[in-house]
Amino acid sequence: MNMKLSLKQKRFFKKYGFLLIPNILSSDEIKLLNVDSKFLLKNESQTLYKKDKNSKITKLINWNTSSNNEKFSLIARDERFVNIAKTILDHKTIYVYSHKITLKEPLSGGGWEWHQDFGYWHNNGCLQPNMLSIYLAIDKATKQNGCLQIYESSHKLGRLDHERINDQTCLTKHYLKEISSKYKHRYVELNSGDALVFDCNLIHSSSDNTSTDRRVGFIVSYNTKENSPMYNKRNYGNYEMLRKTNFKKLSNII
Repeated sequence: MNMKLSLKQKRFFKKYGFLLIPNILSSDEIKLLNVDSKFLLKNESQTLYKKDKNSKITKLINWNTSSNNEKFSLIARDERFVNIAKTILDHKTIYVYSHKITLKEPLSGGGWEWHQDFGYWHNNGCLQPNMLSIYLAIDKATKQNGCLQIYESSHKLGRLDHERINDQTCLTKHYLKEISSKYKHRYVELNSGDALVFDCNLIHSSSDNTSTDRRVGFIVSYNTKENSPMYNKRNYGNYEMLRKTNFKKLSNII
């Protein structure tokens, strides 16, 4: 399944800044990732802990390269994801800018303040907002366990000012009242195996996990070669040739 987007889907993304893709991965593929995510997140040495304003914590595992054979690096290069990114970015030479697992523990997992991903990435040396992310729901994402929230079409505002608060780069708060009055707010609830594709300037957030269910997701972000960072404050995001994979076939032999 090459996940070729229709003209209607491309127009929807351009208008609203996001696109929902149900069942991008099969239940068998998700089971593999679920098992692997539990194993990886037990490794305290590679897990990052990001606090929200209430000191609740989201756990992250980042990879600095996608050229390894970790299951999540194979997914980041899977043809279904890559073809979506190529079509929307309208560019032949793209690469995996970053990819990571995020975990919100039951009852204690933290939230993310309102922000644009390009608020981070511009500070890392990327000049153009020709970037996007795909969030893959490994666990079901609900309002209660802290699913993503977005303001539809807010990507059209361009990059807004951000400030560093605790461990997060957040949208400067004076914007929010005006944005909330003019743009439609949406909770993006997803079933396991569903994906949300979203523009790097789409304003989004997530609340803390108030449920007894964990919330694990995988986020892969794509950039164009010409937009690779002119300087890099962090040890990721530099151009790296992308070699596509077919995880569905590989998962039968893993």
